Amino acid sequence: MSTSTSSSFLLKTFPQSFLQRSHFHCHNHTNKCSFGLTRSKIHLRPFLLVVSSSAAGVAVVGQGQDSKYLARESQWGVRRMVKVGEEMRKVAHVQAEAFHTPVALFDDLFFDFFKAEVISALSYRVLNSPPDRYACLVAEAVDEHSSSWEPQKEIVGVVDVTVQRDYDVLSHIQGEGEYLYVSGIAVLTKFRRQKVATALLKACDMLSVLWGFSYLALRAHEDDFGAQKLYTNAGYQVVSRDPIWITLIGRRRRVLMVKRSPFSETSHEQVEIL
Repeated sequence: MSTSTSSSFLLKTFPQSFLQRSHFHCHNHTNKCSFGLTRSKIHLRPFLLVVSSSAAGVAVVGQGQDSKYLARESQWGVRRMVKVGEEMRKVAHVQAEAFHTPVALFDDLFFDFFKAEVISALSYRVLNSPPDRYACLVAEAVDEHSSSWEPQKEIVGVVDVTVQRDYDVLSHIQGEGEYLYVSGIAVLTKFRRQKVATALLKACDMLSVLWGFSYLALRAHEDDFGAQKLYTNAGYQVVSRDPIWITLIGRRRRVLMVKRSPFSETSHEQVEIL
């Protein structure tokens, strides 16, 4: 594994702009997507009543035995990561397995180095981020037939959610000063294609309600059609693409995808897809 591969993942999953507090103003661009909406703060009580939405396919859990879960999909429950060493190591293992590039020689050694870097970056993020500006969400299997909702100990998927003010994203959203950025979606290989990623994305939607944000954004590689289909099914739409020249310096072109929280009380939406 090269240093550039590791650095690329860490910058993508732990962007340096998360601590910035500068305020951006949005502008319209004729060739880009625009949303004609204004964010309104949503105030919720500490515990949520159970809410379901057939249109969004969401089961949101709240008050009661399953109050720790932000969302459920099939047999998966998604909650915030517990800030303890053992769980953080499990999270780092999932992300390292998903993003590590195998090498011919000493792959196990390089994998351990990569996982150590992920743990270090995750620890820094947790220690230096307010609890309503960053969250690492984890998915775990839950026995739906058990009255106690006891989870299995294995974490099968993770995702990072960060409040950001990146002008490149805000330029596609009218009237918004901040948004939730979704990154580092990772699922253990043996649990892929079992709706774990879908559950993680739905939990991100729920977090946007708890924190009072109307929009979520993420990026995907342009040639990763599977990921783009997953995000499209979750309500995200492509609003811009990296310039073509970026491929000339050996980087994969990415698309920016934005969605409005399906839990928003405002239904009017105006979108132009590139």
